[in-house]
This record gives sequence, C-alpha cells and structure tokens, in this order.
Amino acid sequence: MKVKVYKSTGSWYTLKDETGKFWNGRIKGVLKLDDITSTNPVAVGDWVEAEPENENDKTAVISEILHRHNYINRQSPRHKHQHHIVAANLDQSMLIATLKEPRTSQGFIDRFLVASEMYHVPALIVFNKSDLYKSKELEKYKAWKEMYEAIGYKVLLVSAEKKEGIENLTILLKDKVTLVSGHSGVGKSSLLNVIFPNMNLKTGDISGWSGKGQHTTTFAEMFDLPGGGQIIDTPGMREFGLVDIEKQEVSHYFPEMRDRLNDCQFNNCLHINEPGCAIKEAVVNGDIHEDRYVSYVSILDSIEEKKY
Repeated sequence: MKVKVYKSTGSWYTLKDETGKFWNGRIKGVLKLDDITSTNPVAVGDWVEAEPENENDKTAVISEILHRHNYINRQSPRHKHQHHIVAANLDQSMLIATLKEPRTSQGFIDRFLVASEMYHVPALIVFNKSDLYKSKELEKYKAWKEMYEAIGYKVLLVSAEKKEGIENLTILLKDKVTLVSGHSGVGKSSLLNVIFPNMNLKTGDISGWSGKGQHTTTFAEMFDLPGGGQIIDTPGMREFGLVDIEKQEVSHYFPEMRDRLNDCQFNNCLHINEPGCAIKEAVVNGDIHEDRYVSYVSILDSIEEKKY
C-alpha cells in the first residue's frame, strides 16, 4: 500500500494511507536509497510503499521509498560529516524569526534561504512577536522586508500573542505542504496554535514529543490543516548547518547574485578578490545589499573551515 510519512521517531514511523487511516511503520532490512547517505533514510513527507504486518495493531513494514520531488537537508547536529533530511516533498518552507526575545541573526535567515534555494523550495520569512517591537525593531523589520522582498522572498509581520497578521499567513499556507522552522524560543508552536487551534502543540519545550535534550533532536511531524494542506513542524534549531555544497556553488543560491554571474570576468569567480567581478561591482553600486554579501562571505568561510 502507498502511505505518507507523518512522523518519525528514529526507528518507528507514523504512516497515513490513502483512506486516511494511520499505521505504525518500521523498516525491515536495508532500503535501496540511490546513494543518499543520510542519518534518517525515511523522512517526514515521504511517500513510501508499506506492507501491512498486523491489521489489529495497525503495524506495517516499509519496503520502498517512492520518488521525492524535493527535500531539504541540513548538517546532522550529532555528526558534522553526515546530513539529515529535514523533510521531503515540500511546496514551500517558512522560517519563523524574531527581532527580540530572542533575536534571529541575519546569518541564520540567509543559511535557511540558501538551503531552500539548493533544494528548489520557495521560502517565506515570518517575523513573530511584533507586540514586543519598539521603533528600533520596527525599523529593522522594515529594512529587512525591503531587502528580502527586493530579491523575491515574501516577508510577513505577525503576533501570536495579539493574533495580528494571522489571516494573511493562513492564506499562504492553504493547500500547500509547508516546512516550518526557526530557532527555539521564536514562538513557533504558539503561532501554529493560533492559526490552527485544534493542533494543540505543546509550547515551551523543544519538541512536543521527542525530548532528547535541547537542540539535538531533529525529528519532524506533519499535521493536516483544516481546509487543505499540511505543515511539517520541526523542533527549534540553534544553527542551520549547510551540507553538500561547494564554495563555487554558493553564489548560485543567492538570487540577486545568480542573475549576474555571467557578467564576471572569470567563470570560476568566487567574488572575493578577483578582478572584473560583477558581484562586487553590484555591491559597490548598491544593487546587491552589503549585508547579504557579508552573509555570502561568511558561508564561504564556513565551508572552508569544514575542509580541514
């Protein structure tokens, strides 16, 4: 039978069949994975083939992972040289960020956007806790909104506490499979509970049901949305470690750089010290935001460090 993976706890999976019935699934033996070397062979959002094992307690054995049209990867928090598939078969990704209590860094946002670009997943950025923002934070929000919308990303301002900006967000989630991510503490569960009151996500702990200590558990869970679509909720992340990326590729995942790469004098230009660089010229002219260029250089440096 063809089923969709809704939840993973490492060795067991919650599966939903096409009639809406849930099953407990496990992997038996070794799955053929087409050179995918991941800490989790089966990811939330995957369609898989499963054989019923016990009809009474609804257990099944997963025999095959069906074709993924995309997935998002990150560095495994436990093993720096391994990667972890966060979720598969996505329509979009949503980063929940905050400008206060805690403050989400631009570096974290840009790494998330690069990961989304790498796997061809459209991304949007939602700034929560607007009820806490004074003029300084609102100015920063306005500046970041202008910067990110100029290169094609949707940016929203909401307050889970005051239930403000929720309607626009709900519209963007309808009939889509959306990966939801963010630092712990940004109010992700609170926001999702406001949008979808029947979900009853736990707030205040790192993951509603996994609980292996902060920032180490990376299991995700899918929820059906009233009116159509699903969200995939991920536990809070301290950092978003990029994997499977070469230094030469990084500029391809910055939309404002991608459009100008053919204008560089050298086709292997890293946009650091090379002459005739169209990217650096665009930064000087104000066509590429200086802060985004700083993020680009920071990501390049982090790739260098991993190669020692």
